[in-house]
This record gives sequence, structure tokens and C-alpha cells, in this order.
Amino acid sequence: MADDAQSVADRAVAALWAPDRASQGLGMQIVSVAAGAVSIRMTIREDMTNGHGICHGGFIFTLADSAFAFSCNSAGEATVAASGQIEFLEAVRLGERLTAAGRMLWERGRQGIYAVDVCREDGTLVALFRGRSHKISRPAS
Repeated sequence: MADDAQSVADRAVAALWAPDRASQGLGMQIVSVAAGAVSIRMTIREDMTNGHGICHGGFIFTLADSAFAFSCNSAGEATVAASGQIEFLEAVRLGERLTAAGRMLWERGRQGIYAVDVCREDGTLVALFRGRSHKISRPAS
């Protein structure tokens, strides 16, 4: 019996999450899972702030990159990042909780383009991420 896309996404994300010490160590939590779209949440801790007293951009990038990774692996095929870029739109402060919502924009063959919106709890957009994915394996036939 063929699995539906949601079941595949749930299993694929759970399998990728279990050994992901980086995302877990930063306090990330999976909010929602769908085929091609995963949202992740993270609260900004004191050890994530820079010399300006705001969140270091690398942590925002990492949150977005994790949402990208889970989104592009949600189809059950091993997929890695080929590139990624981010636009920081708003400063993020200590204690703010961010949600990164990743979604597939385009896919052909082994390549894909994904977008990730990073928002505060009130919905304010603080960063835009775009990543290109590359499938490194195919499912067993």
C-alpha cells in the first residue's frame, strides 16, 4: 500500500530530526510538517546575541536553514543544500520567539528551490531565506 504524502513527510522529518544535534541544541522545535513545507520555532537566548545586543545573524540563518533542510527532505529523499542566501529585514532581540516557515517553490529532477519566511510571533517578517537543494539519493525501487 502506497504511503500518502503526509505520512512520508512525518516519517522523513522525524528521521532527520532524531540525530540533528545542531537544531536541537539551539532549542528549535518543529511546529508543523507537510509535504514540501516545514515550520520550526526557536527562542533567542542570551548566548545568541552579538555585541550590539541583538540576535547574531548566524543564528537566524541557521533557523532558516534548518526549516529549509526539513522542507526539502520531507518527500523522503535524501537532499542537501547546494546554496542559500538570506536577507535580514528587522533586528531580533533577546527573548523573541521566531518561526521559520519553509516551502518548496520549484522542483525539477534532483534540483529544488525553497523559500523560508522568518517571523516574530506577531507575524512581523524579520528575514527572507532562499535555498537551492540537490537530491543525493533516490528511493529504493
